[in-house]
Amino acid sequence: MTVNDQADAPPPVRPVFDRATWKEIAYLLSNLPEALIGFVYTIFMLATAGGLSVTVIGLPLLACGLWGSRQLGRLARARARGLLGLRVVEPSPLPRPGRAGGFFAWLWGALKDPVAWRSVLYQVIRLPWGVLTFTVTLTGLFVLWPVLPYVVRGLANVDRAMARGLLSPSDELERRIAELESGRGVVVDTAAADLRRIERDLHDGAQARLVALAMGLGLAKEKLLEDPEGAAAMVDEAHGEVKLALRELRDLARGIHPAVLTDRGLDAALSSVASRCLVPVKVAVDLPARPAEAIEGIAYFVVSELLQNVSKHAGARSATVEVWRSDRRLLLRVADDGRGGARMSGGTGMAGLAERLRAVDGVFVVDSPRGAGTVVSAELPWRDRT
Repeated sequence: MTVNDQADAPPPVRPVFDRATWKEIAYLLSNLPEALIGFVYTIFMLATAGGLSVTVIGLPLLACGLWGSRQLGRLARARARGLLGLRVVEPSPLPRPGRAGGFFAWLWGALKDPVAWRSVLYQVIRLPWGVLTFTVTLTGLFVLWPVLPYVVRGLANVDRAMARGLLSPSDELERRIAELESGRGVVVDTAAADLRRIERDLHDGAQARLVALAMGLGLAKEKLLEDPEGAAAMVDEAHGEVKLALRELRDLARGIHPAVLTDRGLDAALSSVASRCLVPVKVAVDLPARPAEAIEGIAYFVVSELLQNVSKHAGARSATVEVWRSDRRLLLRVADDGRGGARMSGGTGMAGLAERLRAVDGVFVVDSPRGAGTVVSAELPWRDRT
């Protein structure tokens, strides 16, 4: 089960009125006004566009009406996301007029848009369902109080199924396009953040030391004849600054892409990372060959970030790192015996790791019961090294 699947799954129903139950009650009660608005808009749009279909403005009017249905579908997805905790992938937008073939290409694409027509069907069937859910929920608040959580959960699950079936991207290809667009944005943002980090580290570290070194050598040159001993002391101090600058540059280069990873692969690189961890780490890498450079780099940085979390936050006595290949997937597992309680939103960088993995079709799962350690499992697509 992926992280998204875990987020979409409703909490187990209980005969109490917890927060999730009250949000579902609010969703079911708001079904009626939302269904009325959607039904009236859809019927008016279809009737008007159908009546004018024999004129020159009929088809463009229908295309604009279908675009409005798309927006109603977006609002319905947002409502389901906020009150039901349901995450439905947003479909890719239609190309704008004037692009990809001009106005007529846009018109034809809008008229045969499956997302818009599925939203039309959704708005039509919502009216009777909205009346039913509103009536049952409102009546249940007065006469079905002991079993209302079970009734509400059942009705909300039907709404979840309806939203998944009619408001999700129309097919697997459309869903895949939406995921790739989201992943591309994550990759671009991550690359920009890494570039800003490198620029900041260069400006605050090695660059400042090199400027100080140049000034020190300039002063030593001026004192070389007047005060040879003072000039020698300044040169010795500059030599120390050179060593510190070289060390900072080596650390920065290791953060960009360590030489040991390029030369010797994941086993040696992860062993090097484990040796710098504050707790003993056992590393086991079982790979028949080296994966593609991009996949290998992502795997390295994922494990490196997770071991930093172990050092800073886990309070562990030991940790293990396992890497192996299964069919066309590269699998990672980092476990520790610390305090547990790690969360995707806990400020430990795990949310960023999950986004980076999803951008390349990866999976990131955290299992961290409080007081029982943390196990992080990750999957990456296997790509052969060329």
